[in-house]
Amino acid sequence: MALSRRTFSALAGTAALGLALGGSGGTGALSAYAAREVPTGPPPPAPSVDGRRHTVGFDHYSLLVDGRRLVLWSGEMHPFRLPSPSLWRDVLQKMRAHGHNAVSIYVSWNYHSPAPGRYDFTGVRDLDLFLRTAAETGLYVVLRPGPYINAEIDGGGFPGWLTTTEGRARTADPTYLKHVDEWLTHVDSIAARHLFTRGRGTVLLYQIENEYDSYVHDATGRAYMSHLYKKVRADGIDVPLFHNDKSRNGYWTPGTFDTGGEKGRWLYGFDGYPSPSKTPPDWGRFGTGGATGGTTASPRTPGFVPEFGAGWFDPWGGYWFKGEGYEGSRRTRDAAYERRFYLTNLANGITLHNTYMAFGGTSWGWLPAPVVYTSYDYGAAFTEGRQPTDKLVPMHQIGHMLQRVPDFAKLDRAPDVEAAGLTTYHLKNPDTDAHVYVLRNDGDKEVSSTLRAGGEDLPVTVPGRDARLLVAGLSLGQRRLRYATAQPMLFQAAGRQDVAVFCGRRGDMARVVVECAEEPLVSRLSQQAAYVYDRGLLRVTVPLGAGGLIGARVEGGDGVDRPLLLLFADETTSLRLWPYDTPSGPLLVYGPKLLRTAVLSGSTVHLTGDTVEATDLEVWGPRGIDTVTWNGRAVRTSATGSGSLRAVAPLAGVPKVELPALGGWRMRTENPEAGPDFDDTAWQVADKAASHSTTAVPAGQPVLFADDYGFHYGDVWYRGTFTDATGIESVSLAHSTGTQGLLMAWLDGEPLGSHRMPVPDGDTIRRGTWTDTAVLPVPRRLRTGGRHVLSVLVRRMAHDQDGKAQDTHKAARGLTAVTFTGGSPRVRWRVQGGTAPDPVRGPLNNGGLYGEREGWHLPGFPDGDWEPVAFPRAARRQGVTWYRTTFELAVAPGVDASVGLTLDDDPNRAWRAQIFLNGWNMGQYINDVGPQHTFVLPNGILRTRGTNTLALAVLSERTTLSGPGQVRLTLLGSAAGGVPVTPVPSPGR
Repeated sequence: MALSRRTFSALAGTAALGLALGGSGGTGALSAYAAREVPTGPPPPAPSVDGRRHTVGFDHYSLLVDGRRLVLWSGEMHPFRLPSPSLWRDVLQKMRAHGHNAVSIYVSWNYHSPAPGRYDFTGVRDLDLFLRTAAETGLYVVLRPGPYINAEIDGGGFPGWLTTTEGRARTADPTYLKHVDEWLTHVDSIAARHLFTRGRGTVLLYQIENEYDSYVHDATGRAYMSHLYKKVRADGIDVPLFHNDKSRNGYWTPGTFDTGGEKGRWLYGFDGYPSPSKTPPDWGRFGTGGATGGTTASPRTPGFVPEFGAGWFDPWGGYWFKGEGYEGSRRTRDAAYERRFYLTNLANGITLHNTYMAFGGTSWGWLPAPVVYTSYDYGAAFTEGRQPTDKLVPMHQIGHMLQRVPDFAKLDRAPDVEAAGLTTYHLKNPDTDAHVYVLRNDGDKEVSSTLRAGGEDLPVTVPGRDARLLVAGLSLGQRRLRYATAQPMLFQAAGRQDVAVFCGRRGDMARVVVECAEEPLVSRLSQQAAYVYDRGLLRVTVPLGAGGLIGARVEGGDGVDRPLLLLFADETTSLRLWPYDTPSGPLLVYGPKLLRTAVLSGSTVHLTGDTVEATDLEVWGPRGIDTVTWNGRAVRTSATGSGSLRAVAPLAGVPKVELPALGGWRMRTENPEAGPDFDDTAWQVADKAASHSTTAVPAGQPVLFADDYGFHYGDVWYRGTFTDATGIESVSLAHSTGTQGLLMAWLDGEPLGSHRMPVPDGDTIRRGTWTDTAVLPVPRRLRTGGRHVLSVLVRRMAHDQDGKAQDTHKAARGLTAVTFTGGSPRVRWRVQGGTAPDPVRGPLNNGGLYGEREGWHLPGFPDGDWEPVAFPRAARRQGVTWYRTTFELAVAPGVDASVGLTLDDDPNRAWRAQIFLNGWNMGQYINDVGPQHTFVLPNGILRTRGTNTLALAVLSERTTLSGPGQVRLTLLGSAAGGVPVTPVPSPGR
């Protein structure tokens, strides 16, 4: 609807567009659709907890925060994939520093709910703490609590206990909705305390459901979405809501389901994971997708991509990337890929852009869905070990540009322009007359061409499969840019002058032309900068990468009283430029590896951040600052001709980090459950006759599915007792485990053999089900009368996800049927999995191995009577063997060292290991499958100044000699700086 003039007259004071809150708990007024009346202006300041009421609305261009346009440049991270709350701040600060103004997070139901009616938001699951940390960092939050999230985790985020409930999930089934409402009540009670609209936090947007496309045209689907919408609103969530369409289908656009009479408060968004080998699609507001394609399906809401591929997941065996692991993902979706695809999105009117993932993290414990292994690095811009990569260059440059050059928040398509050999996009801001040009090269070879812009023919060169952005007509404070052949990275005030930064490839010749009716005074701050003034135009030419940061200062002429500092940076140099807003005005810091925080106190600016190598430090800031500190220490500085303070001596780099060799190993074998005399009387009797599973119960057999007996994660043991094995030739064990699931069987303590699910290929990844039957021969010597015990260990690799809303998460795990050839004995079954969930580490930490049930993985377990051993090991055994050691670290204070554990062995040897650090399950290694060999040990769980306990629970299949081979600590990266890390509680025995 169109806004009245009276409404617009209020914009100057209170930003009437958006959600004007009513009383406490009220949902407030409706967001309105605006047309062109909202002018381009400065973006809103970084969000904080300021106690003020705020409005959040939108028109077809962008979000409107307090009536000011906001381009959302968000990155995805998952708190549950980084089980050290102190490190949340580290990753969030790195995201903000590198250009993000928002973080998008899933909240995983299974992570917080070990049983029906039980919810835990403490410790590593403290959602309230994460939201406080995001606000303190100055990031908006896009909250995505499902109830289904997918995310390549167990059951798509559904708790294990949900598999045993009746009613179809992801529909309007009343039993399912009862559980959903309980979940959302707990999440929303926390989220409501952090809503940006109330000035109590920075939660800006809220997603319901996830890529829901199975019942789009069905009444149950519409009823389901309507129920979720009304439930969230009833819980007091008053920010705009949205859903992420799985692709540009036009599903769940405004008006497609009942929102209780509310209008204008629902955003349409769609996810995009285009192949890097394909041409970037035009699927935004200016796209050509048709009536159901992209945001053309929702013309009155801004272009919104809740998930755009910043990498891709990798399955067991490394199918997608041919065994390269996540470096293959990072190689195929590199910085050039980001420029080509993300700039295309910008050219298509996408102003809400979330990259999945910005930081992938670790699917520790039993979090990972069957399709993926422990690492969820994702090929993201920040590695699983929190280290920056070259992929940050476009993220950093584009992110700061979108935040600090407001013209990009309101762009229309402009008349087509041509540059031979390139795909071109031309956009224009209707308020400022600024022009934006995106030039994309979809070929493999570099293209040099000419573009008509700013009244001139500009030479442009774009590498193969890359893209460039050029601008014309931008306002640079009191001056106007005629055109620039280098991409703007930021524009901001710094004391008595304005600063504009332009960036590009090393070796490029950057040309910036500024309109000046009178000749100004130009001071070259670098010899590489050249300039000429001619007929009202100041032309500055700089070779990028010819000496770090290159600058020229322009002042005077035209009655202009604010100097303009022009700075030029290549890719590497741009990653050392850090804008930061303070209450006293913006800062620009150059030099260190990372700027975390900046606080002005009187005439002193206090900076914190990271260095790796010795580096310069230079600061431009508000008037009056004359003193600088770095990580709490005073820095001697001198004033420069560019208006900055420059450190007299370089900041120190990081001292060398020494890691100890791992030795002192002790070993103990287990699986006493395989023996005929093991006491299993405390185990559950498996005698149920019916199940809510989607797996059929075999006629005449009891339910053997582990979930039906309350064992939802990790390994599960079965013991079947029967009499008379005379004539039995083999036993057939049907089982369902997920990819790389493992089954081992013993009869009367003697190994019958093992069975492993195959390494996934493209078909099994897409099909998403893993079931098979192991047919194991029974040795003739065991074919006797009397009592016999069949023992079976099943390693389950997690529940299937439910991406098509077909209850696939309810597919059975564990044994499903047991039959015999040559006999039909009556078998009495007992089953045992993990015991009560670890109250600190949560329900996804432990499975049902004997050593886990006895605490062999915990610090302080008395292993003095275990056998001393050294690696490599070479033994042939079916079953489980435990290895334990301790090691000490002495990382210097003020050093952030990221440490991993690396396991290597002959790839022909079949064994796997669960890795426990101080009792925390850090993941699963499969030696002959891979591709993962290094496992991140997050600080906080890892005691970087203290003693650590490492335990390996090794499963050997008896088909080969088995390890472990080499086991060592690996330094993944280090920096002087970091954040203070509070030890994560790691209770021992």
